[in-house]
Order: sequence, then C-alpha cells, then structure tokens
Amino acid sequence: MNEPQEPGNPEPRILAAWREWLGALANDADAALAAADVYAGLAPEARDAWLDALAEDAPGLSVPLVALYAPLLAVEADPERRARMEAAIVLGDTSAWRGRPIRALSGMARGGARVVALVQPVYLRFVRVLWCRYLPDEGFFWARHDCLLSEGDAPRNGAVVDGVLLETTPLTPVVEELAHAILAHRRRGGELPASLREFADLFDADFEAIDDPR
Repeated sequence: MNEPQEPGNPEPRILAAWREWLGALANDADAALAAADVYAGLAPEARDAWLDALAEDAPGLSVPLVALYAPLLAVEADPERRARMEAAIVLGDTSAWRGRPIRALSGMARGGARVVALVQPVYLRFVRVLWCRYLPDEGFFWARHDCLLSEGDAPRNGAVVDGVLLETTPLTPVVEELAHAILAHRRRGGELPASLREFADLFDADFEAIDDPR
C-alpha cells in the first residue's frame, strides 16, 4: 500500500506533470490559452493557491517568469493579485515583455477593399493579431482577432487572406487608415466589430466617445 502523501505535497508524478506543463507555457500558445481559461474559472482562493504554487516552483524551472504569469494576468481583475503577478514578472527578464515592433501587412481586393493584418508582440515569441477587411471611407466588412499565437503561426509577407495577397506595409499609414475607417463606420450608423476594441490603443480612438450618439 502506498504511503499517504503529506498535505500540500503532491505525488512526484503529479509534480513532474505540473512542471512539464509550466514549461510548455514558454512556447505553446494553446497551453498558454488553456492556462488562462482554467485560471479564469477558479474561485479566489484557488487562484491564490495557484500563485502560491508558482512562487514555490518557478525558481526551479528554466522558464521565463513572464511565461508563467502573463496568461493569468490577462484574465485577472483583482488589484492585489495583479500587483503580485506584475511584481513577479519584474523579477524576471523584462526584455521578454513586448519591446518588439508591431508589424503591418495589407493588400487590396477588387473594388478597393483593404485587407489588413496587424501583428503585435505580447511576450516572448507570442503575438496577437488583428485581421480586418474594410473600405477606408465606408467602414468594415469584418474584423476578428487571435488573442495569442506563436510567432511562427503569425501571418507574414505573402500570406493570402480572404483571397487577397498581403504584403509588409509601413505601420503608420495602415493605422491612420484604420482609424479613419472606424470613424466612417460609426458615421454610417454601423456597430463596430468587437475585435477592434481589443486594439483601441493603436488607433488613438476613444470608442466610448465614438459610440455616444449625442
């Protein structure tokens, strides 16, 4: 008969699996998204226990601290837990937290519609991507986003989206044109796609003011 484990001391196999899973957070976008989903569904005391376990195990892992905490930080609203995670990230390699430039790719469809992908680094080799199709003076046909992708899965020069070839494009004119399309869309009474709000900081747009009909 196996000896009972002491409270708080998991079996070696469980501990090994936990640490292996934590290691995957540094390079597997699906693992990072799964971590965020699981953490988001936990009760407050369970979230605290998760952070306690990370604080104990992180020093023994060859994983950047930002990889362990960033997926959780993305779904945490409690100020104390957010501060705890942000403090832990600062102890690690801060160069792993963003710092790389945003990339823009764009192409033009028949009829003048633009198709654009904005690739924004998040941390380590992970990015988030905004995809959209629009007419600059009229607004958006559609917009969607991937909240987390491995950089190797992000679009690059020559990608084809919605039947349109995308090419690397300077960021500033693309962002300015998107901001113009946002205003045009609202002036026509259209509801802005939710994905655009995820990237509102890029457009220097006050979405609440834009949405206010007064």
